[in-house]
Amino acid sequence: MQRFKVTPDPIIPKINVTPIIDVALVLVIILLITAPMLAVTDLNVNLPQAQTRGLENEVNLTITLGKTGELAINEKTIAPENFSAVLWSRLNELENENVLVVIRADEDIPYQAVRKMLKEARAAGARRLAIATRQSGR
Repeated sequence: MQRFKVTPDPIIPKINVTPIIDVALVLVIILLITAPMLAVTDLNVNLPQAQTRGLENEVNLTITLGKTGELAINEKTIAPENFSAVLWSRLNELENENVLVVIRADEDIPYQAVRKMLKEARAAGARRLAIATRQSGR
């Protein structure tokens, strides 16, 4: 009988990455399943709907408050102490009773100043008020 000597295969010094990939894929799947659950709160909220429409025949009055406190109604710069009187006269000279008063304020202006302008515009006779914002660049 002839004997054969079995030689062992040479050892290959490489890392087997298949188990690492399997674990990583399982973790990704777990993350994808649990992430939507973490983003939703437990409160049941009925969110309002917003619509945008063109301002066809409406008259707008724009109040602008600058970063350093400068104040303007439409294109005319005015002194802050004359704001109420000038606003009242501008609202009365416009023919449309549903004038939309748009307040444009710099983002660094405290909200208290914007709130004061809203209150003064309401006291001057404005029925419709809006605060101008910039759309985010999503």
